[in-house]
Amino acid sequence: MNGKEEYILYMMERRLENILVTGGAGFIGSNFIHYIFGETYFEGRIINVDKLTYAGNLENLKDIDNKFKGERYFFEKAVIGDFERMKNIFNKYNIDTVVNFAAESHVNRSIFGPKDFIQTNIMWTFTLLEVARENWKDRENVLFHHISTDEVYGSIEEGGYFYEDTAYQPNSPYSASKASSDHLVRAYYKTYGLPVTISNCSNYYGSY
Repeated sequence: MNGKEEYILYMMERRLENILVTGGAGFIGSNFIHYIFGETYFEGRIINVDKLTYAGNLENLKDIDNKFKGERYFFEKAVIGDFERMKNIFNKYNIDTVVNFAAESHVNRSIFGPKDFIQTNIMWTFTLLEVARENWKDRENVLFHHISTDEVYGSIEEGGYFYEDTAYQPNSPYSASKASSDHLVRAYYKTYGLPVTISNCSNYYGSY
């Protein structure tokens, strides 16, 4: 059994019903939404929350909106750092899964404006974790999946490799903010038992 087959079996066993995708109008988030709707095992709903900043474009999801809007796809323009708004969205849609793409991105932007990265990537991830913890309490079959970056591991020489147990060594405000949010997510698992997973992804390319 390959990795994708194992992933599909895992998702089928969890029987996801209401997936909250933060930053779903962005390049990576919108591709993820297309991918999930293209999988035959998924019969639930996706609730896309996006602030629609420089990185968000609803045109990326026009076909999804036309096909699933109001039945299996819902869009909420919101800031994930707004505790009450996110709490209402959790309750309104009975969220059982979070896939957190929402973040300030790009190393160069963080060098010239680090404050936004600290607020969005750390503080707003904290808010989202708190909403999930309060809403889910002792619920089973829930998951908080946090999208991170390989930048948290620092620089690497040509031909070298990062591994899952490589020590964190962030070198920019961007990577430091993502490393901090990773640690928060892990801490919520260790401290509160919140079911979490983290993806430390590398470079992306593709549509949108």
